[in-house]
Amino acid sequence: MSQPTVIEAKNLSLTFETNDGPVQALQGIDLTIKKGEFVSFIGPSGCGKTTFLRVMADLETPTGGEISVNGMTPEEARMKRAYGYVFQAAGLYPWRTIAGNIRLPLEIMGYSKAEQATRVKEVLELVHLDGVENKFPWQLSGGMQQRASIARALSFDADLLLMDEPFGALDEIVRDHLNEQLLELWAATNKTICFVTHSIPEAVYLSTKIVVMSPRPGRIIDIIESSLPKERPLDIRESAEFLDIAHRVREGLRAGHGDD
Repeated sequence: MSQPTVIEAKNLSLTFETNDGPVQALQGIDLTIKKGEFVSFIGPSGCGKTTFLRVMADLETPTGGEISVNGMTPEEARMKRAYGYVFQAAGLYPWRTIAGNIRLPLEIMGYSKAEQATRVKEVLELVHLDGVENKFPWQLSGGMQQRASIARALSFDADLLLMDEPFGALDEIVRDHLNEQLLELWAATNKTICFVTHSIPEAVYLSTKIVVMSPRPGRIIDIIESSLPKERPLDIRESAEFLDIAHRVREGLRAGHGDD
């Protein structure tokens, strides 16, 4: 049975007006994302991958074409809290404990104190941070802070998780560990995840679908459906299948630059 559509973009474009004239960030984007997919967006800096994520989140408004989120406009989806958003930096308030940071959206949304406590406990366990709820962000490593940020995005149980290079600033060992944990989290929750990255190995390791984008104006060069199994130990990155997919991503990125 086909899964419901979560994101549907048709001929989507976005042009920013700047002091130096118009800048076309996105052009002719056609993409369908189904429930439960893990979709990575990869491309050079300035290719519009973060802009596309921000359009989904109603943080930017397209200037052409159409996009729907769970069958609604992005604005309606935002009003209904249909997604959680994880930014490049953890963005935790230093004066609030980890539990206090995770509780913040629940407080804003009017959850009862008891429900807040239950949800904070559940998401801390999901991201393997149980036991640190009373610590402050500065007492945690960068990787732990980013896991707390993910827990905050998960706290109100939205079906869609938008992640903008959440591990980009972390060292490779920590990043590998968090990639493994993110796959565990995805398997446990069946969320739909849209994930922006600059890393080819990260995109191939995590995704069921990889969207390769061109330099500005951001267009989709290739959409790669991953043939890797859902269970992915880290050493799958040494397999011929993994390397073949990585090669196709690299070729797409090269082809995108060739269009300049």
